[in-house]
Amino acid sequence: MPPKGDPGARGGRGRGGPPRGGARGGPPRGGPSGAGARATTSAPPSGALPGEHVQAVGVRRSGYGTAGRAINVLANFFSMASPESNIHHYDVVRLTVLIIDASLLLAAGTIIILPSEKTLPARLNMELIDHLQKIDAPDVFTPPAAYDGRKNMFAPRELPLGPSGSQEFNVSLSDETTRGSPGENTSGRGPRVYKIRLTKVATINPEVLHRFVQGQQSHDNTVLTALTALNVVVRMEPTMKYPFNVRSFFTDRETKDIGSGLVLWRGYFQSVRPAIGRLLVNVDISTGTMYKPGPLLDLCLDFLGKPGQHNILSPRRNMPDRERIRLQRFITGIRIMTTYSGERVRKTPRVVKKLSSAGASDLSFTMRDGPTMTVAQYFQKLLNRPLRFPDNICIEVGSGALLPLELCTVPPGQIMRKQVPPEKTKDVLDFATKKPQDRLQSIINGLSVLAYGQSEYVRQFGITVDETAGPLNVPARVLAPPKLRYGQDSPQPVVAPANGAWNMIDKRFYRPASIERWIVVVYERQQRFNQQAAQDMINGLLRGCSDVGMRVNDTSPLVTWQNGQGRIAEQLRAAGNECFQQTKQRPTLIVVVLPDNGNDIYTAVKHFGDVTVGVATQCLKSSKCFRAKAQYFANVCLKMNVKLGGINTIPDPQSVTVLTDPRNPTIVMGADVIHPAPGSDGRPSFTALVGNVDSNSAKYVATSRVQGSREEIIQDLKDMSKHVLTMYMKYRQAVEKKTSDIGPTRLIFFRDGVSEGQFKQVLEKELEALKAACAELKINPKITVIIVAKRHHVRFFPKQPGDADRSGNCPAGTVVDQVVAHPTEFDWYLQSHGGLLGTSRPAHYNVLYDDNKFNADSLQSLSFALCHVYARSTRSVSIPAPVYYADIVCSRAKNHYDPQGTVDFSDSATQADTSQAEGALEAYRRGFKPLHANMASLMYFS
Repeated sequence: MPPKGDPGARGGRGRGGPPRGGARGGPPRGGPSGAGARATTSAPPSGALPGEHVQAVGVRRSGYGTAGRAINVLANFFSMASPESNIHHYDVVRLTVLIIDASLLLAAGTIIILPSEKTLPARLNMELIDHLQKIDAPDVFTPPAAYDGRKNMFAPRELPLGPSGSQEFNVSLSDETTRGSPGENTSGRGPRVYKIRLTKVATINPEVLHRFVQGQQSHDNTVLTALTALNVVVRMEPTMKYPFNVRSFFTDRETKDIGSGLVLWRGYFQSVRPAIGRLLVNVDISTGTMYKPGPLLDLCLDFLGKPGQHNILSPRRNMPDRERIRLQRFITGIRIMTTYSGERVRKTPRVVKKLSSAGASDLSFTMRDGPTMTVAQYFQKLLNRPLRFPDNICIEVGSGALLPLELCTVPPGQIMRKQVPPEKTKDVLDFATKKPQDRLQSIINGLSVLAYGQSEYVRQFGITVDETAGPLNVPARVLAPPKLRYGQDSPQPVVAPANGAWNMIDKRFYRPASIERWIVVVYERQQRFNQQAAQDMINGLLRGCSDVGMRVNDTSPLVTWQNGQGRIAEQLRAAGNECFQQTKQRPTLIVVVLPDNGNDIYTAVKHFGDVTVGVATQCLKSSKCFRAKAQYFANVCLKMNVKLGGINTIPDPQSVTVLTDPRNPTIVMGADVIHPAPGSDGRPSFTALVGNVDSNSAKYVATSRVQGSREEIIQDLKDMSKHVLTMYMKYRQAVEKKTSDIGPTRLIFFRDGVSEGQFKQVLEKELEALKAACAELKINPKITVIIVAKRHHVRFFPKQPGDADRSGNCPAGTVVDQVVAHPTEFDWYLQSHGGLLGTSRPAHYNVLYDDNKFNADSLQSLSFALCHVYARSTRSVSIPAPVYYADIVCSRAKNHYDPQGTVDFSDSATQADTSQAEGALEAYRRGFKPLHANMASLMYFS
């Protein structure tokens, strides 16, 4: 079976995508000439809706939105004509690895067959199939078939595999036998032979795709396989030429060395997507993080930030074990080449498995013929090559061989598939960020690298991509933003956002909190942040609070300086006790001034405040709050007010009646799951659910849980949603003084981060969990489930300069639900935020379930309104606030663990095997401390 959906990103949509022709029935479907005729950019008429008989995974589209000001935008899609003739699908199985052992062959005339359980890298699989097609069996594979690097092969004609439709081939990527390396057993071993079996699975008629994009065919496995086939075909040529990563490949035309042994390469993303009435190719630029090519020794020193200091890699000279483990995590899995005599280089790269704990002069091994020697002696005596740095550590490769770092080189174009170090994130963003027009030009230029017209695979399958028409012209609408209401005593209580932003001049918070007693704890050195700096910061905060209507009863808080190396919790507790002794009141707020790189202190402060004692904490960076302007303190007040139980602003009830209708009390939930970084085996995933408790959808509560590593479906959703629903009903009763109908009649559930292949699971498990929670609480709200995706490559560019905002992006509120939307399902793209740097990314909304029978305009305006109630800023954000909050709660999960405990979140935590990983998960579950009861009803996560 092909992978579910377009194999890829969290929010991509293997089955969703751009559009394909005009109205139903579309232009003619001929070969290449038909493609040109079909590459129309007009939107389908509003009547072009999927047929009644068509089954969708989610809600079938019933109409298009009409609200807002009409504009035209360009989208990074290109029209595509699909093949006319059948595509033949084959299953690829690598049965065994045969290693022909010459010594055994002489003795007994036999060969050894070693079963190979492990999955080979996609790059090696591609090379094997390429060798098979071009050298071992070219007569079978003419014209050549396209292969996905795993299990699926697609051919433009039926392969002659005999009556059974199955055949086995032996493939050898022959390499000269080498002399071997210390610890490696190579006695008489010949070339490795791979046995590959191809089996015919199905014949794909491309007509199913034509029917699907015309809204006349349900989304089933035949459609999925046909889309997978087209994607494999268009990716085949660049995949054979360049380093690749699922749907992107990278070239060294544009690179940037960012230090730490890393180089960025510009890449190109492509994906075939079905859309309304047509097929399209989505093309975007992407960024690949590569290992720096050249000597492995230099790469290691670069990573450690000590270029040229070769001695630091010597255990004899006290190389710290922590640094060795950190380096090992970085280079594990990297391919290296070796050269011993200077000119003869081994053709096949070896893969780094781990680092030795001793240097080459201290590592001994026994030769087959008896003598024991060190790695350093081996290279000096047998290869006449004394090592320059005999005390340095070695790498161990897959075969068990030990190789000194100085004899290894790193070939170019190797993708680093681990998490980029946090301190390099800014460099990656700087390289990846391009202004809209520059990005669009870069995408158009990328077509020459993708070279659809030159690809033999694309041509042989009868696919054509219309590059001459350029990026697709798409009708869009700009929605009017909701008005926002501030406190009644504000000189200007109602504000209308413009370009996704508004300011708080002359505004008081809708419900300002008050600060009874507070303390300030400074973790910056007193020489750098002295008494005067602290007083200036206090004065700035007091002025900021006064401007927004927050009452501060304590104008001279206790200030104390502490050492960040100490026990943070004890220091904070002592400061609180001192405040109590002086004033007979416990502080309700702790303001903490952090040094740069104070992440560990931050985590400990949050654990103390949110989990241990239940007091609001506000962290400030010393470099930011030193001599800060009023705007800085105004932004801090946005966060402090909601942490203390206040409400900053609410959407004006008249402008979002769908949210504030008193006859239909509505709870809006946001849910997310965060997974461990690549390579972090044994770490769990964390889940979060956030929901409003007030009638204005402005005040939210949250709950968080631990679950199995990389499980996307939320396991504890029933209990989590019961908690949030209970909090909602309690608030309506106790605070809003409602006496009847305290339960919601509508529940709108926004779910972040689910790929299309998992939509069905969300319906089967998460929707059922929501229904079960409601049943147990004896309430029966009508439920709407909407997936919000940000991890996709759809971008919109203003067609007319007059339609752009100041950053050159489409204006906040730009919504697109035609042409590039899904052919059958209820989805849309909404760019809800104003542009700042680079090209804005719209959020992609997909309605999976809708008891409320909302129309497109209602859901689009509701989603846009919710992007304006994010408490931390006076700008609209890119996704609805509850989803944004859920994302923050997930990322703060580590704050639930005792910083003095045994759970390790550091980068040097070693990888675990499966049994260790299960034990580690249990330890993570046990160590996860619940939120303090004081914080449960507050927006502690703001």
